[in-house]
Amino acid sequence: MVPIRSMGLRHLPDIEAHLLALDPQDRYLRFGYSANDEHIRKYVGQLRFERDELFGIFNRKLELIAMAHLAFSVDPSFKSCAEFGVSVAKGARARGYGSQLFNRAVMHARNEGVNQLFIHALSENTAMLKIARKAGARIERDGSESEAHLVLPPASFDTRVIELFNEQVAITDYHLKARARRFWGFLSILQGARSDEKQPAHSE
Repeated sequence: MVPIRSMGLRHLPDIEAHLLALDPQDRYLRFGYSANDEHIRKYVGQLRFERDELFGIFNRKLELIAMAHLAFSVDPSFKSCAEFGVSVAKGARARGYGSQLFNRAVMHARNEGVNQLFIHALSENTAMLKIARKAGARIERDGSESEAHLVLPPASFDTRVIELFNEQVAITDYHLKARARRFWGFLSILQGARSDEKQPAHSE
């Protein structure tokens, strides 16, 4: 199981760095248009953590290598609906991160009372559509764009317990990586200092 944790305001720099690192084609597939740096910064600036949910996968260096955005509907008549979006760094592909983020988002959506999940994607985004089809979503294609509709079952005691457990595991994993990073950083500084001490003094 890959640790996937919820992200908050303090992760905004990580989110922005992750999205800005996407190449033009990946930005096009993620946002449905050729997003430039300004578009991405605007998107990040409009994230509302009090309303939506963002999930992330971090590597050992605490770099955000994959993330998902679960956006809940603001329309009162569609209060039980949410939209899913995902992006994975090029160097972290083919590891199933997109599917795992999708499953994590689905579980959270169910626990929040969502019964319909939507995915808007370009028809050429075969990886995203494959994830949706595997989950049993109904996909409607309209030219270059596709929309997947997935009906979610209600939450259960198991989904609530599993989500709490998985979140705790992910937070613990994140803190362990943070401690390891600080330790190796301190060790590097210490080794550098010792190396300087061993340098012979230069006489004038």
